[in-house]
Amino acid sequence: MSATNVSRIAIAAGVAASTVLLLAGPAAAHVSVQPQGEAAKGGYATLNFKVPNERDQASTVKLEVNFPADHPLSSVTPEAVPGWKIDITKGKLDKPLEVHGRKITEAVTKVTWTADGSKIAPGYFQQFPVSVGQLPEDADQLVFKAIQTYDNKEVVRWIEEPKGDEEPDSPAPVLKLTAATEDHHGGGAAGDDDKGDHQAGDQAASAEGDKKETHAASSSSSDTTARTLGIIGIVIGIAGVAFGVLAGRRRTA
Repeated sequence: MSATNVSRIAIAAGVAASTVLLLAGPAAAHVSVQPQGEAAKGGYATLNFKVPNERDQASTVKLEVNFPADHPLSSVTPEAVPGWKIDITKGKLDKPLEVHGRKITEAVTKVTWTADGSKIAPGYFQQFPVSVGQLPEDADQLVFKAIQTYDNKEVVRWIEEPKGDEEPDSPAPVLKLTAATEDHHGGGAAGDDDKGDHQAGDQAASAEGDKKETHAASSSSSDTTARTLGIIGIVIGIAGVAFGVLAGRRRTA
């Protein structure tokens, strides 16, 4: 085989590989949800909704995330995202939730982010964090149907629920739940973070106090030793002077 033919085959293989990557790239990119840390059953967590821009000539200007109606969440608090306006939609619950001794009669059904001075440009993605809880204890996953809107008026609906191992063309974001923790707060509980900060502060203060007491005791011990040595030195000096005087008198006599 000539060098020219080898070169042509290599170029053709490279073009084919690039085409496969280009075709596979958009199919793999879709709106998804991931927790910061763990999303434990019965606990609280911070979720990141990741939104990639799949278009070359348009920017994403709106995201709508629908929260599961079969497992309503009593607490949904989105984090402010610069350049995006947030709208929270609530609805009445058919069956009130009992949370920390009080009844919750309505829950968030949808959170909408609309571009307000910012966009998701081609080749970029944006994350939208939301603190949620209390996660259900009787489910292994939660499905959040999402709608992505571009500035050319195109709308992409990420609403298809996965069935088996095969991923649908427009899969909805799915949050996998982990086993319940003993404190039922999970990885994203703000209360636990605050408690941990207080405990760490108390431990640091205690350690600092012990250090100060040790230092004070050491200083006191050093002062006492210095004073004792000083007194002994004075006594030895006086004894030496007296001995010298007596010795002089004896020589004179």
